[in-house]
Amino acid sequence: MNNEEKIRTFKSGWRYLSIFLLMVFSFVAGLSWKNNIEQTDKMIAYSPEANKSQNASLFEFDLYWEVWDRLKSDYVDKNKVQDEDMFYGSLRGLAASMDDPYTVFMDPKEAQEFADDLSGTFEGIGAEIGVRDDIITIIAPLTGMPAEKAGVKAGDKLYAIDGTSTIGLNVDEAVKKIRGPKGTDVVLTLIREDEEKPLDIKITRSLIIVKSVKTEMRSDGVMLITVSNFNDDTLDLFNAAVKTALSKNPKGLILDLRNNPGGYLDTAISMASAWVKEGPVVVEQFGEGRRQEYFSEGNGSLGVFKTIVLINGGSASASEIVAGALRDYKKATIVGEQSYGKGSVQSLRDLSNGSVLKVTVAKWLTPNGDFIDDKGISPDIEVKLTKEDINKNKDPQMMKALDLILKPTPASKK
Repeated sequence: MNNEEKIRTFKSGWRYLSIFLLMVFSFVAGLSWKNNIEQTDKMIAYSPEANKSQNASLFEFDLYWEVWDRLKSDYVDKNKVQDEDMFYGSLRGLAASMDDPYTVFMDPKEAQEFADDLSGTFEGIGAEIGVRDDIITIIAPLTGMPAEKAGVKAGDKLYAIDGTSTIGLNVDEAVKKIRGPKGTDVVLTLIREDEEKPLDIKITRSLIIVKSVKTEMRSDGVMLITVSNFNDDTLDLFNAAVKTALSKNPKGLILDLRNNPGGYLDTAISMASAWVKEGPVVVEQFGEGRRQEYFSEGNGSLGVFKTIVLINGGSASASEIVAGALRDYKKATIVGEQSYGKGSVQSLRDLSNGSVLKVTVAKWLTPNGDFIDDKGISPDIEVKLTKEDINKNKDPQMMKALDLILKPTPASKK
């Protein structure tokens, strides 16, 4: 998720559905409409009649309506079929044809649920999921939430939800099945790397209200800033943490981004700017090779403190932007494990009836030009967190971070 681009469309109806579908199919086929396309910031429109003769050999759009009519007349449970479900289902299929798990169409209900996610309030289990090697995977169970309490871990492969296989589901479809009213149960069947057989974990859903930033001034003089998401509340909470750091003058800072699934791009840029005074924080590369740099906001006030950033396999998206920027500018030492590698950029297009189209429009690079997508951020110092560590309530990654701040280096010894 990233900085939202709002594009509102004010025309609707079946005729415009036909136009919209035909345009997307044309794009996928690699057609060039040239002078027959008129594009503005609010809509893309063209005359299908004007192009009918030159495109008739490629496909006949009447086939769409033929399938529609056949389903309505021949489907065994046709009395249960709703036009709205067919309509929205066809739009979901269009988005799915991009073969990208993060490009999705959301109907008005789903769009509202997505907005709730960004506000940090929803009913569910409190875990972020994504796709790895075409398998739905737990990116990050949120701290203190039902999923974590039940034993769900980052990296778990989601095999089934309430006994129904996840094969063929995209991320948003899986989220919809996992979500539900608080107090109700959901059973996740998980495949874990160090387990011989799948695990069935029963989780009771709850109201998830998450403050995305927590701070702690330790008695040893180290300040810990834990960021769980880059949501609506993150920037204000982080700015408060910056003020605390400047007033307390700690021996060093630990920025804990472990199991942080990401969020808003502008928040990530602002956060990185607290260490990086000038220069690009992240670079977007678009399909045609065009790049756009996002520059520091010129703060850099935390750059005077020795900083350690903690990451793991659950650190994704915006958290990888921050870690990558601080690494490239040598403003922090990165400790932990390889991050998730979710470095693609999604923009949100608000549609006319409250629906939303989430589209992957670019990929992220660190300031030094390293792609984040599928690769992730490599730690400067690798420290693994084992099952034994977890069972014994040990955190060797945090301990290493504290050692780097509190223990003098050989060059500094007198």
